[in-house]
Amino acid sequence: MIKTLDHLIIAVSDLDAAEENYTKIFGVKPVWRGEHKELGTENSLFNFQNTYFELLTAKGEGLGAALVNHYLQESGEGLIGIVLGTEDIDECYKSLQSKGYALGEISKGEGINFKDGSIREWKNLFLPPELTRGIFAFIIQHTKGSLEEFKNNDKSVVNKLDHVVIQTNDADGFIDIYRDIYNIRLALDKHVEAWESRMLFFRINKTTIEVIEKQDGEDAADKLWGLSWQVDSIEEAHNRLTNQGVEVTPIKKGIKDNTLVATIKSHTNNIPTLLIEHL
Repeated sequence: MIKTLDHLIIAVSDLDAAEENYTKIFGVKPVWRGEHKELGTENSLFNFQNTYFELLTAKGEGLGAALVNHYLQESGEGLIGIVLGTEDIDECYKSLQSKGYALGEISKGEGINFKDGSIREWKNLFLPPELTRGIFAFIIQHTKGSLEEFKNNDKSVVNKLDHVVIQTNDADGFIDIYRDIYNIRLALDKHVEAWESRMLFFRINKTTIEVIEKQDGEDAADKLWGLSWQVDSIEEAHNRLTNQGVEVTPIKKGIKDNTLVATIKSHTNNIPTLLIEHL
């Protein structure tokens, strides 16, 4: 049913400042700057090999503006949404409805790129609370237009999303949704003694949804936590970032074999952010 982790949504109070921050972090410029007039939001998009990254801010009034303002007031800027991609949103609707979930109507969206006037269109299916469990999430099918493809041979720039980290207090329930309902492949389910936690890896479109469980006895709930971005040369990326005034920890070996990692400590708009090179 679900074919891709389509994109991630980040709520920001100042779109220009956030765009400048992430242009430094990623080493590439955004491919899109537009607005959703009916939702009261403006956005900036960075595209990569396997997904895209959306900076979203309130601009006027509407459901989108209310959503962004809610998150900014509750917890400040940061990662607020995960969007799942499908090739057949009508089939997704039928599948979820047949399982007893109450769904709203499939909605249509349109965006115009301020940079060149290009148009993209899509359909959205917003998910019920039983499936989102505290995360803002929906399913999307793109129907017209596309983002400029990622093409960059600079080894210091970010080229793909390596993984997104989600915290949960109910790993079994998470599996019921992401594996059994969304049909996303569960590649790993293990207990990590050092963390006293259970870890899940779901694989989809050359990225990983990493889930860390910490049981607390509360109702089932999930929370988006952090992002890891892949580079071809972490040494060159580290040099590029420090030269631009971005604070980065020293490079070290990653927990996964044959990886090098460094944590970005500034310019992230409150998102825990890791760089990783696979050797």
